[in-house]
Amino acid sequence: MSGLPASARLAWWGTAWLQGRIGPDAFLDGILGDDVAHVVGGADGSSPVLLELADARNRGATGVAAAFPVPGDPAGLRGPRELTAAAIDAGQVALLLGAERALVPVQVGRAVEWTLLPAVRRPPPDLGEADRALRAGLLTAANLLADLDVAAWRPEVADELHDLRTAVPLTAPEGTPTLCVDLAGRALHLWDVTELALADDGGALSAGEAMARRAAIEPLEQAARHALGAACSPDGWPPSR
Repeated sequence: MSGLPASARLAWWGTAWLQGRIGPDAFLDGILGDDVAHVVGGADGSSPVLLELADARNRGATGVAAAFPVPGDPAGLRGPRELTAAAIDAGQVALLLGAERALVPVQVGRAVEWTLLPAVRRPPPDLGEADRALRAGLLTAANLLADLDVAAWRPEVADELHDLRTAVPLTAPEGTPTLCVDLAGRALHLWDVTELALADDGGALSAGEAMARRAAIEPLEQAARHALGAACSPDGWPPSR
């Protein structure tokens, strides 16, 4: 996960387009990343995702928010059940704020196909709380993993957890709050670290030790997902000055 997931890109650049801060070309450049196309699938065929955003704007959409749910933690979602299930299966979703709709992505080769589903309005995430939870989760995980001698089984994980300021470098459209770009970069970095740490049980000497390591890492993974969602949710951003 070296860069923003598709739903996060759609949140940042889709919001900028809906708010008139960028044009269609900049929107497409922003959401594509390494993909060749983003389309919305339907019974009558596929259509460009920008057309869906234009329709959502006509329905009252003012922004796009991203969420990254997993089984047991449908973070950022209030349903309905079909949307929650699809979003958990994909690991991400883009909510069309104000239009009561959402888009769930699936990677198909080098293209992304989005499925449009109804969405229930959800309360906005607390950006400050997400930042604090990420910092606290990092410190707690680092201390627990030090006690478990993480350096002996995953020295690269120990190195990456050392600096709270380490972040994935990101580009965002004009108007995206700097603190959101910073939080998203740190969240992505720590999500990468947790995926690396959870890839296997390393040099665990027992099932109990492996479970202890996983228990230390999973709360940080959750905090990273929640923080990325908050950073990509304009309904929770600070007011523009």
